Amino acid sequence: MRSRTIPGSTGRPRPMRLLGDPALTAPCQEVTAFDGELGRLIEDMYATMYAARGVGLAANQIGVPLRVFVYDCPDDEDRRHLGHLVNPRLVEVDGPLVRGPEGCLSLPGIEAATPRHDHAVVEGHSASGEPRTVTGTGFFARCLQHECDHLEGGLYVDRLTGLRRRRALRAAARAPWAAGESGR
Repeated sequence: MRSRTIPGSTGRPRPMRLLGDPALTAPCQEVTAFDGELGRLIEDMYATMYAARGVGLAANQIGVPLRVFVYDCPDDEDRRHLGHLVNPRLVEVDGPLVRGPEGCLSLPGIEAATPRHDHAVVEGHSASGEPRTVTGTGFFARCLQHECDHLEGGLYVDRLTGLRRRRALRAAARAPWAAGESGR
């Protein structure tokens, strides 16, 4: 019998911030209070990520400017990685630079071949303040780098150049979720 609850089962999905929202372009602030409010935020983030069918979610994607992300992401060997990081810092990237498909819950339905390193190490803390180090390879390394970018105010399209970037931004401008979003 499982002794812990399933992440997100006590949370509530929150509205997703989409491309053009200023919440996505500002660097996030350090978490200073490791309390029940942080635990509720993390639960809501899992619930939001699962409702949107994502593999990772940063707090600013739901309009909270704090350095927190959650993930439930496979690696290239289909091993599941489930967790969260508070005040994460990308401390190491190495291995080959791989251009692979990448999408984002803040740009629903849009994907582009984005260059990322094949190995990443992120240090941070748990919701209770315990130090954590998370290492990822392949697709999970891509996820870790993607979420760390969010917390610095970046999106995967910022890593695209030339035709790939123009195509992704053009697709975003024509997306149904962008309709009526003038000024964004």
